[in-house]
Amino acid sequence: MSTRRLEMIGAWVLGLLWVMPLAYAIWTAFHGSAYATHFSLTAPLTLINFPHAWDAAPFARYFLNTMILVAVVLVAQFALCTPAAYAFARMEFRGRDTVFAIVLLQLMVAPDVLLVANYRTMAQMGVVDTIGAIALPYLGSAFGIFLLRQTFRQVPQELDDAARLEGSSLLGRIWRVYVPLARPTYLAYGLVAVSYHWNNFLWPLVITNSVSTRPLTVGLSVFASTDQGIDWTIITAATLMTSGPLLLAFLLFQRQFVASFMRAGIR
Repeated sequence: MSTRRLEMIGAWVLGLLWVMPLAYAIWTAFHGSAYATHFSLTAPLTLINFPHAWDAAPFARYFLNTMILVAVVLVAQFALCTPAAYAFARMEFRGRDTVFAIVLLQLMVAPDVLLVANYRTMAQMGVVDTIGAIALPYLGSAFGIFLLRQTFRQVPQELDDAARLEGSSLLGRIWRVYVPLARPTYLAYGLVAVSYHWNNFLWPLVITNSVSTRPLTVGLSVFASTDQGIDWTIITAATLMTSGPLLLAFLLFQRQFVASFMRAGIR
């Protein structure tokens, strides 16, 4: 058997293993409890599980908290990473490469390692159990700085010089020259950031205590706990509701997402 055929078989096996939980969730969410573990092509379809799941927990509040969290983090990361990336890509200053190496060290530190230190900091600031406390440790991103730096380095220096000769300020050059040319990279990074913070679980679980601040991941885990009773049809319906926006976004932007990373300057 050729190597190519083995690779194809392995890819199909991995693909099936990945899609099986999603297929089970879709099947169970659209069928009654009697068919949660009983597969029959003649089983009647139903949508009743979705309103039951929506009414069983404050998912409207969870969605609002999550969207506020994702929006705050994304806007802050774009605002902070863009000038930092420009500085590392175009500006000359002493210790630039050393500082950039220190920034990249953040990529080697798992966020879970800093849970205790971050919680102590938030407690000292008096912001425990707030959406701001969830967002604060992620407002800066080494990955975002690296990705944008690689893209900015590919922008022709002549465009920067021409904008400077026309009297454009530093921020003006970044906004009018670099940001438009890096739009595919912003799209790719934005999708990655939204996906990560939409699905982030451990830190929000640690720092939040109330419904008013819980994001979807924590709310779904509380909803699916044994204290609520286990009804897989309701749980899978709630799971599809919370993951549906991300699945839809990926289906709509998958081509742009792949193309953006191919042009992001990673070598």
